[in-house]
Formats: sequence, structure tokens, C-alpha cells
Amino acid sequence: MIKKYLLIFLVSMVPIIELRGAIPIAVGKGLPLLPSYIICIIGNIIPVPFIFFFARRILEWGKDKRVFGKFFTWCLTKGEKGGKKLQKKAGNGLYIALLLFVGIPLPGTGAWTGTLAASILDMDFKKSVVHIILGVILAGILMSFGSLAIKYIISLI
Repeated sequence: MIKKYLLIFLVSMVPIIELRGAIPIAVGKGLPLLPSYIICIIGNIIPVPFIFFFARRILEWGKDKRVFGKFFTWCLTKGEKGGKKLQKKAGNGLYIALLLFVGIPLPGTGAWTGTLAASILDMDFKKSVVHIILGVILAGILMSFGSLAIKYIISLI
């Protein structure tokens, strides 16, 4: 059982997949939902301060490197586009938009992209982290209900 929890914890830390993939894995493996939900949220939140303070610097440093320069440039471009799009749509409600951007589980959204966008936009660290955490909690709730619904539908078949 510990191995299954460790798996979902690590999967929830992976960019793009995050808890959007970890919670369905937990449900599919038959793990209890509440502890799985908490573990996935913690795993998804742990990288946030590191992304905020270091990702932009590392990506800027590595964008012209031969081996991983294209990937780093792609990450920077995605973060900048996401940040500008978020800023344009949100206006004064930038932090609420950040919460919704992280919280609505769609491809290309999540804590990693939201934190990178907040960093690129030089948003306030504390406010950003609070709204990103709330977004992760929202995404976890939505993914939990969605995963349970799909599991129930499959059990009817």
C-alpha cells in the first residue's frame, strides 16, 4: 500500500500530469479517496516555491543550450503565453484567474504552468502561492468526482 501512495505522490509532482493523473491512478488502484486526495495535493504543491523562484532562471539559462534548449524555450514560451493570456483576460482579478487557471483541469493548465506564469509576470509570491494552492484543491475535488463517476460508470458495464 505504501508503494501505491508513493506512486501517486510522485506522479502528482510531475509536470503536465500532476494530480490530474495521480487521482485517477489512485481511484483505479482502489486506494481510499481522502488520503489519496491529501497525498496528491501535497505532492502537487511541493514543487510550487521551487518553480516560482528557480524555474524561470533555469529556463533562461538553458534556453540556448544544445541538448535541452528547445524544451526550455518551449517551457518559457508556454509560461509567457499563459501569463499574458491570463493577465489580459483577468485584469484586476488576476489572482482569481490564476486560481481558476490552476483549478480547472484542462490540458496545459495546472500548478506548474500557473506558477511559471506567476513567476514570469512577477506576481506577489504569497498571494500567488495561496491562489495556486486553492486551485490545486479545486482541481483535486473535480478530478476526484470525475474519477469516481467514471469508475462507477465502468462498474455498471
